[in-house]
Amino acid sequence: MNLRRWTDFLVLLAVWAGMILLFGLLRDSFFSAATLGSVANRIPALALVATGMTLVMVTGGIDLSVGSVLGLCGAVVGVVMADWQWGLPGALLASLVVGTLVGSINGVVSVKLRLPSFIVTLGMLEIARGLAFLTTDSQTKYIGAPVESLGAPIGGWVISPAFIIALIVVACGQIMLSHMALGRHLLAIGANREAALISGVPVDRPRILAHALLGTLTGLAAVFNCSRLGSADPNAGIGFELSAIAAVVVGGTSLMGGRGSVIKSLLGVLIIATLEAGLVQIGASEPIKRVVTGAVIVAAVLADGWRRK
Repeated sequence: MNLRRWTDFLVLLAVWAGMILLFGLLRDSFFSAATLGSVANRIPALALVATGMTLVMVTGGIDLSVGSVLGLCGAVVGVVMADWQWGLPGALLASLVVGTLVGSINGVVSVKLRLPSFIVTLGMLEIARGLAFLTTDSQTKYIGAPVESLGAPIGGWVISPAFIIALIVVACGQIMLSHMALGRHLLAIGANREAALISGVPVDRPRILAHALLGTLTGLAAVFNCSRLGSADPNAGIGFELSAIAAVVVGGTSLMGGRGSVIKSLLGVLIIATLEAGLVQIGASEPIKRVVTGAVIVAAVLADGWRRK
């Protein structure tokens, strides 16, 4: 990292630490095992989607459908495990296939038809949510122990298998973005698509692949979400896209593309998860939580605009 990247990283760490200190002063119970467990359980699914969202957003794109896709993939997990009695490996594979398929459709339609990704994924948001209700017949599917082991703390600690897998995925995402050809192509496309095209960068395939990878990671996040709840709810994931986008923007990824970091998106995830847990602890109402989260997004966008000057 150069000096500016280190500075951004340290600022994010300071914001996270300050937030923990603030909520700790406001509410003693913030440092309880229950609160830490709540944050740790929320992080894996959000970190996976934020990783994929970073890959899409560095190209200048965005995906507004991830919350509904998470609900659809979770619905598939619920049906195959609760109704068809499949095991966890089969359900995981089914969820990954569905997530990858939906992500690929988002990528192909937006890239090949030259349509704005926010319009395409806004339509997919409704399609996927409707399919989630059709898949489960609008019923919550109770799964229980077969899926809960993924989110269960190891040895009484707050860290679960899902938490460890999410950290490994984040590390792989950062290595890919910083050191592999695909990552360099994604950043080049986001910085200047025409210049990337003239330089021989295949501008369509990397963008489609970024959407497909986001779909795959959303499929895995759906399994983690089911493990946290012990069930599959077709309403799952409502508003999840806002949390993921907020985490990525707070982590410093530019909405205009060309700049981003998966590791810093993870710090954005920690900030958003801590903020949401802290607001719950101090008794903030749902409207207040939405106002605060929206204000954080606006502040991050303003900071991005300031950095680009």
